[in-house]
Amino acid sequence: MRAAVVVFPGSNCDRDCKVAIERATGAVVDMVWHGETALPERLDLIVLPGGFSYGDYLRCGAIARFAPVMTEVVQAAHGGMPVLGICNGFQVLCESHLLPGALLRNAGLHFTCVDQRLRVESSLTPWTSQYSEGSEIVIPIKNGEGQYVADDRTLDELEGEGRVVFRYVDGNPNGSRRDIAGIRNETGNVVGLMPHPEHAIDVLTGPGTDGLGMFVSVLKALVTQ
Repeated sequence: MRAAVVVFPGSNCDRDCKVAIERATGAVVDMVWHGETALPERLDLIVLPGGFSYGDYLRCGAIARFAPVMTEVVQAAHGGMPVLGICNGFQVLCESHLLPGALLRNAGLHFTCVDQRLRVESSLTPWTSQYSEGSEIVIPIKNGEGQYVADDRTLDELEGEGRVVFRYVDGNPNGSRRDIAGIRNETGNVVGLMPHPEHAIDVLTGPGTDGLGMFVSVLKALVTQ
């Protein structure tokens, strides 16, 4: 198995994602610089990590969407490859129109860093197949612009089509509409979420290992497809 973690100027969770993928899947992980015009051959999955791509200038993820490598990422996503966007990566996916909606400044206008309880709303993605729908997990969240917003029609479509993947419980840390923490595209191969599953893979450094399930899920999905 081969994975790519895209690295933008300002990414700061890229190596954490690499470790999480390696631990859960044993995959060979390529760190792909934003200026590349091609992805590695025989690639199985892509992760857009958290951080502050291009310093979050203009708007989070707005400049990253024009990075040369994103042309290939968008094409791979449309071709059905599993793509995961975490925090800033979620923002990039929305700016690239691979996912609907946008991420705005937190409702309280403060950076939030907490261990957040989530409810798994959908296991029908390559990234969540090993979770039980309705189960609750604890994943760290750390963002200043994590408020997910979309118009009512889009939100109703996401809800009606089962495309809300994670929802905040025991409090909404950033004011996201309908407590949405993560969503997927229509086919399910593209998932974006604000919490950081790569920071919940080891009891020594995180609140537990609940995040490991996302990376185990994609392994199982690729092996059985």
